[in-house]
Amino acid sequence: MKHMPASPKALKDLFALFAAIETQRESEMLLHDILTPQELEDIAERWQLIQALASGMTQRAVAKKCGVSISKITRGSHELQHGTGGFKHFLEKMRKNIR
Repeated sequence: MKHMPASPKALKDLFALFAAIETQRESEMLLHDILTPQELEDIAERWQLIQALASGMTQRAVAKKCGVSISKITRGSHELQHGTGGFKHFLEKMRKNIR
């Protein structure tokens, strides 16, 4: 069966759903319900490698620390440098919340 991409309305609804999250507990509830355990692990892994790259670690050091392939690290690095800016925005937001 061929995969059909989500409609613009479906994406808009999804983005609105995430924008409605107010607490960490709400995000935990939603993410555990909407994602499979493997999807949740994959996203958590990606966020860990993005944080490591943003801290100045080399791609090889991140790959070794996280136990993932260089290709995964390269994709994360590319998104960090050339993506929409979402990673940089939330890295800064998380830094402010820690202070």
